[in-house]
Amino acid sequence: MKQRDTPSRSMPATLLVDTNHAGVTTVSLNRPEAHNAFDEVMIAELHQIFRNADNDNRTRVVVVRAEGRSFCAGADLKWMKRAAGFTEQENYEDAMALADLLITLDTLSKPTVAFVQGPAYGGGVGLISCCDIVVALGKTTYCLSEVKLGLVPAVISPYVVRAIGTRAARRYFQSAELFSSKEAHRIGLVHEIVGAEADLDVIVDALLQGGPQAQRISKQLVARVENQPVTRLLIEDTARTIASVRASEEGKEGLNAFFEKRNSGWRQPVKR
Repeated sequence: MKQRDTPSRSMPATLLVDTNHAGVTTVSLNRPEAHNAFDEVMIAELHQIFRNADNDNRTRVVVVRAEGRSFCAGADLKWMKRAAGFTEQENYEDAMALADLLITLDTLSKPTVAFVQGPAYGGGVGLISCCDIVVALGKTTYCLSEVKLGLVPAVISPYVVRAIGTRAARRYFQSAELFSSKEAHRIGLVHEIVGAEADLDVIVDALLQGGPQAQRISKQLVARVENQPVTRLLIEDTARTIASVRASEEGKEGLNAFFEKRNSGWRQPVKR
């Protein structure tokens, strides 16, 4: 296979990352001049940052946001132009890089929140579909635009279909219509429509009150029981899960703190 040149960037940074005193790691897409579109550089950098956050004991919550007018315009046009000359194997490798990024975000052991302040197209919709909670401004628009280019939203499809359901996916995957935050909320892509980014603090503060282990196991629990029949095996699995959590140090601390009317060790002061 021929060697492909990978573009590099030094300034401005593709991403901005900050972890505050409460353990909130904010990852900001920072290509506003390109509407924060993905290319191979941003994908690789995002993947590494999410892996770092997953392994960082300081990080309690991960917030994904963007600089500029757009959240994410999907694939970068220059990247797509380069990809037009790739072989099928080379295209597969490019697609797998995005796939690895999305599964890492989807299975992150910390709560993840996306704040969508501007248009989210294609891969941008896939990115927010992998987050546990999605908060958006009311003016935001969305589009699964791939078919207009003769392409398909393949790599993002498991997460988008799970988020919006089969009926909505069959419509928007094929029509590539633009839709609003109100419609995104109706079909399940967006959890809450807010008036300003500051409104995000209420949700982040709520997440900081939960036990880190309990949140990690709760996230895994949703994945395990989703669309599963209620069998004896599933019942026993859920019973073993709560038994293990109750016997854990975090479980004992949480219960003791509740009965002693004090804050548990992990709880953070709520912003006012």
